[in-house]
Amino acid sequence: MEKNWYVVHTYSGYENKVKANLEKRVESMGMQDKIFRVVVPEEEETEIKNGKKKVVKKKVFPGYVLVEIIMTDDSWYVVRNTPGVTGFVGSAGSGSKPTPLLPEEVVALLKQMGMDEKRFETDYELGETVTIKEGPFASYSGTIEELDGDKAKLKVLVNMFGRDTKVELDFNQVEKL
Repeated sequence: MEKNWYVVHTYSGYENKVKANLEKRVESMGMQDKIFRVVVPEEEETEIKNGKKKVVKKKVFPGYVLVEIIMTDDSWYVVRNTPGVTGFVGSAGSGSKPTPLLPEEVVALLKQMGMDEKRFETDYELGETVTIKEGPFASYSGTIEELDGDKAKLKVLVNMFGRDTKVELDFNQVEKL
């Protein structure tokens, strides 16, 4: 059986609660081999409030959560009976299995959120020194402070003018020393 992404309908405003509930249920019911990722589709938006810029996360599809599952009777039951879930999108009635999202739909949705379908594998490590290959900090070297395999980004501490500055870069913008 293969993993697929499904859209789960939730009570409006309960998306994060459903994500937390489902992740707890996966853990407590030992479903880690059937239910993998739970994603609340969000985008970052810049709002100006009281003259101050603020980045806020807005739900792309309020009332919906994406879940990566190997669909079996057990996994379907666990998701379906999670508090806050009203059902799967794409199922014809309460007893039928839902239709998964198409791979290209998943890639487009995750990209829109700054994630990728495949976690980027990296051989970079925290604390490692790298050289920046391109961009305004090209030829500087720095120490890796943070790694984000979902977004293929890392944060490097670069010493400029006697001060450390944290710079966010893509994996392909740096190379090992």
